Amino acid sequence: MTSTIPAAESWNVRLIGHCDLGGQGDTMHINVTDDGYAYVGHMGDSRVGTSIVDVRDPRDPRLVAQLETPVGTHSHKVQVVGDLLAVNYERNPSETSETWEAGVRLFDISDREHPAPVGFFATPGKGVHRLTYWNHPYAFVSGSDDGYTDQFLQIVDLTDPAHPVETGRWWFPGMHTAGGEKPTWPENRRVAVHHAIVRGDRAYVGMWDGGLVILDISDLSRPTMISHLEFDEGSGATHTALPLPGRDVLVVTDEAISDGDAEPHKRVRMVDISDEANPVAVGILPIPEGDFVGRGGRFGPHNIHENRPGSFQSSDRIYLTYFNAGLRVVDVSDPTAPTEIGYCVPEAPRGRPAIQFNDVFVDRDGLIYASDRFTG
Repeated sequence: MTSTIPAAESWNVRLIGHCDLGGQGDTMHINVTDDGYAYVGHMGDSRVGTSIVDVRDPRDPRLVAQLETPVGTHSHKVQVVGDLLAVNYERNPSETSETWEAGVRLFDISDREHPAPVGFFATPGKGVHRLTYWNHPYAFVSGSDDGYTDQFLQIVDLTDPAHPVETGRWWFPGMHTAGGEKPTWPENRRVAVHHAIVRGDRAYVGMWDGGLVILDISDLSRPTMISHLEFDEGSGATHTALPLPGRDVLVVTDEAISDGDAEPHKRVRMVDISDEANPVAVGILPIPEGDFVGRGGRFGPHNIHENRPGSFQSSDRIYLTYFNAGLRVVDVSDPTAPTEIGYCVPEAPRGRPAIQFNDVFVDRDGLIYASDRFTG
């Protein structure tokens, strides 16, 4: 493989390697270990749930194994801490099966290329959409249970991976219908926990169709809400709330969920949390310039590199996937005036009108890994 692969459009970013994952390129979440293995989740177009890729030579990534999912289930999110791999199990919306498995599946990956199942955390209902597992033993899970309107936050203790246990849970008021609560939001809105990112004793939660929530998690058994910030009417599908290292600033993304211009353009906001009881949106990331609306697929923000321990850390640089606009790199040192400083838009996969970049991970040396949900 050549040292540089031509990209359709790029600025300050070089494309140096590519893996088609055995033709199963419907990819999502990425985690990369310190010793050079990438664990990649799949959207669920086939039975493949997780791919393992040897990326010790980033110019020639090598697929070494794939894990399959149960019927009716997709497993598009991955998290690795040490020798433990955690993947979500959720009802696959693209399958018509009446059965599926719901929860978090745990694997021993002390042998990186041969994961061994060690435990399962079950959640009644649709299952787990995403999890944040950065430091052992706690995983912060967007899970489900009977008696709730949708997915909420569960805190799971993985001290014994063979027997994971719930430590605490939090849901947005109105979600616990079995407890007598009633939804207070419009019927055309879906209020649910997408996922939480933790810093110290705070959890920053992207609430799908519900904006930003900041939680006090000093008592893991009883998380409490500090504040809730709803954005303007064009906001929806709020995805990630990322605290920037050493700063009282969050980057909050809304996910584009429709093709072209079928919805208001989703935005990425900068939020000042110096007064965490009263967070304030102070800036918006720029919209990429170009004819992306007409290229096919979604055009808008999705995931950002989350500065997880052991990866690249930055308090003023954001790595963002923008579906058909590829990877965008943004300087947010001034939260009131974010400025784009780089991008990479590879050629569309064969038979597809455009790319659809899903997730991004940046290793400690600054090497960027991106996934494409369009069989890229």
